[in-house]
Amino acid sequence: MKFKNIIFDLDGVLINSRSNMNLSWTNTAKKFDLKINFKQYEKYIGLPFKKILTKLGIKKNFLGIEKTYSQQSIINLNKIKLYPNIKKILKDLDKNKIPYSIVTSKDKKRSLRIIKKFKIMPKSLHTPNKKLRGKPYPDHINYCILKNKFKKKHTCYVGDTHADYLASNRAGIKFIFANYGFGKNFRIYKYRIKNFKGLKKFI
Repeated sequence: MKFKNIIFDLDGVLINSRSNMNLSWTNTAKKFDLKINFKQYEKYIGLPFKKILTKLGIKKNFLGIEKTYSQQSIINLNKIKLYPNIKKILKDLDKNKIPYSIVTSKDKKRSLRIIKKFKIMPKSLHTPNKKLRGKPYPDHINYCILKNKFKKKHTCYVGDTHADYLASNRAGIKFIFANYGFGKNFRIYKYRIKNFKGLKKFI
């Protein structure tokens, strides 16, 4: 299929933030004496942060843990790298007049710092807020489509986790699985890319 509009996840699709997340979570867990390593945390990447904490069995200090993790993530921003060919393919999208947006579970402050650092200029950026439910619910994707006047049949979501798949499926748009990210590759994913350059066959 060829798409006229593309919505991207951020972590595991545009940016390789594994080292940043690992260090940020390790330092946060140490501060709050959480006996939870990064491998356990990593299983839930893609979900809203508070939902990750709930999945990990954490029942208190939500705000403190989230604030510390966010601070650690910003301190270690230099650990975040772009995946290969990101700049080139995004330029190709601009050249072919294919608008792209970002829907992420990362908070607004850090997301803005990251896209500014790497000079990524999406048509719109959608981050967690109190009005819309996070992934796997389709709320943010639906709002992105509405805001940008995208037609669903011409729009896809590129993500790397099952929560991304569920959100795009519930929004009624096609899903492209980024096989190089954080999630597992399930047979139900019809469209896949093994690297970002693979996106070219869909545009």
